[in-house]
Amino acid sequence: MDITLTAADGHAFTAYLCGPADARAGVVVLPEIFGINTHIRQMADHFAAQGYRAICPSLFDRAENGGQGPQLDYDDAGLNLGQALRKTVRDEDALLDIEAAAAALEGQHTRLVTGYCWGGYLSWRVACLSSTFSAASCWYGGNIARHRHDTPRIPVQMHFGGEDHFIPIADVQAIQAAQPGLPVYVYPEAGHAFGRAGTPAHHPASAALAWERTLAFFAEHAA
Repeated sequence: MDITLTAADGHAFTAYLCGPADARAGVVVLPEIFGINTHIRQMADHFAAQGYRAICPSLFDRAENGGQGPQLDYDDAGLNLGQALRKTVRDEDALLDIEAAAAALEGQHTRLVTGYCWGGYLSWRVACLSSTFSAASCWYGGNIARHRHDTPRIPVQMHFGGEDHFIPIADVQAIQAAQPGLPVYVYPEAGHAFGRAGTPAHHPASAALAWERTLAFFAEHAA
C-alpha cells in the first residue's frame, strides 16, 4: 500500500509499504532513477515474501515540488527524465527521506537497506553516514567510486556487472582497493541493471546469485 511520510525537514512524500507488520526485520528498498515503479515495488514484494517488512520511499517527490514523483518506464523518455530529476535531488535530502522511511518500520528492531543503480549508490552513502541500519546490500550503484574512501558504519556488500557500460570495471576495482575487507561481487556476464526482471538488461543467473547472497547477508545481520 502507498502511505505518506514526513521527513525531518517537513517534506511530505509517498512510500510503498508491504510485508508483515510483525516482521522481526525491515528493509528499505531504494529505487533506480525510474522512481518507485513496478519493478522496485516487486523487489519490495520479494522481500515481503521472505518475511521482511519492506518500504520504498519515493525520492523523486522532492523534484515534484510537493507532488508525487513519477514512476517511469524503461525507455528513452523515462531514462532522460529520470536522469534530469535525479540531478535535482541532493544526497542530503534523499538521506532525510530514507531515514523517515526507516522510522516508518515501527515494529522492526532491525532495519536493513538495499538499492539499485541510484539506490545502490545511496545505500552506500547511508551505510557511511547513518546509524539507523544494521547492514546494506548495494546493487550496481553508480558513483560509489567517488566516495570509495568513506568509512562504512555497518556491514556492506556490493554487486556489479562485469559488462556494465555505465560503471567501468576500473571503478569497481578502485572500490575493491579502497575497501579490501568489503565483499564486492562481480558477475562477469552481467551488464548494468542485471537484476531488473522483464527487461533486456536482466541476467537471470547473476540476478539469482546476487539475490541469494543478499538474503543470506541480511539473514546474518537481522538477528
